[in-house]
Amino acid sequence: MKTRLFVLLFIVAFQTHAQLSDFEHINFRKADSAAMACKDEGLSNLPELAYKLTSNLDTDVERFRAIYLWVCSNIANDYSLYQKNKRKRYKYKNDSIKLNAWNTRLKKEIFRKLLKQKRTICTGYAYILQELSKMANLNCKIVHGFGRTSMTDVEKLDAPNHSWNVIQLNGKWYLCDPTWASGIPNPETNEFEFQYNDGMFLTNPKLFAVNHFPIDDRWMLLKENKPTFDEFLNAPVIYGKAYTNLTGHDAPKKMHHIIQKNEKVVFKYQLHKSVEEDDIKFLIDNGYHNKKIKPTSTLIENENLTLEHLFDTKGFYDVHLYIGEDLISTYTVKVKS
Repeated sequence: MKTRLFVLLFIVAFQTHAQLSDFEHINFRKADSAAMACKDEGLSNLPELAYKLTSNLDTDVERFRAIYLWVCSNIANDYSLYQKNKRKRYKYKNDSIKLNAWNTRLKKEIFRKLLKQKRTICTGYAYILQELSKMANLNCKIVHGFGRTSMTDVEKLDAPNHSWNVIQLNGKWYLCDPTWASGIPNPETNEFEFQYNDGMFLTNPKLFAVNHFPIDDRWMLLKENKPTFDEFLNAPVIYGKAYTNLTGHDAPKKMHHIIQKNEKVVFKYQLHKSVEEDDIKFLIDNGYHNKKIKPTSTLIENENLTLEHLFDTKGFYDVHLYIGEDLISTYTVKVKS
C-alpha cells in the first residue's frame, strides 16, 4: 500500500505545472542578499560555501534561490570551450572511439576551469548547482537534452547539446537553466558578460519546452501536449527576454509559415506581467529594409495576449515580436500571391 501511494504521489508531482508563481508569498530579498554577500567566495570548499549561502534562510525555496543566484552571478560561461566542444563533437560524431576520448578530456577541462577559474559550460553550471544543493539537503538533478537559441543550426542538431536542472520543492519538481540565466556574450567582443535573467528560475514548463527538449521526456514536467522532437525543432525562436515577459507561448507553434496574400497569422501568449498595448510591436524585415509596426489587432485579456497580423504584400518576411525594447520571438512568413 505504501509503495502504491509513493508511486501516485510521484506521478502527481510530475503532472503539476510547477512554476515560480507557486511562491508568490515568498520574498527572496534575504536569499538574494545571502548570494551577494558570498560574491568573492571560491569553490575550494563547497560545504562551507553551501552553509554560508543557506544557513540563515527559512525555507527550501529560499535556500535554493540563494544557491542558484550565486551560481548564475559568479560562474562565467566559457564560450571558447563551448565552441571548441561543438567543433570536436561534430568532427568525431561518426568515430565513437575519438568521441569518447574527447568527452573524457572535456570532462577534465570543464571541472578544471570551473574550480580554478570559475568558468565553465552548461555541464559545469548544472553540476555545481546540483552539488551545492545536495549539501543544503535539497533534491536537485541534472537534465541533459537539446537546447535551441537563435544561433542553433537545427539541421545539425542530432546529438544532445545542453544541460540544465530540476529541483524538488514541497513535493513538486521545478525547472531552471543556470547557464542561460547567467548572462550573454557582448555583441561587439563576444566576451561573456554577467546579466542575470530571473525568468529562468522555476520557469513554467510550457514556455521552457519551446527551446529545451530533455532526453528523458518526464523532465518536461508536462502532463499532456508534450511536444515531439520534430515539433521542438520546428518551433519559433524565443529569446531570453521572453522568459521575463511571458509564462507561455501558445501560437504559432512553428517558426516558418507559408500563407496567401491578405491572410492573417495569429499569435497567442501568456503574460508574466501586465503590458501596455502601445508597447507591443512587430519588427518586419523583408531583406531590404525593416520597420516596427503595430499588429493588425491586439487583445489583452487578464494574462492572455492575442495578436493578429494581416500580410497584404507578396514576399518573404522575418517577423520579430517586441514588448517595449525586449526582443521576444522570431518567425518567418512567406506570402504568396
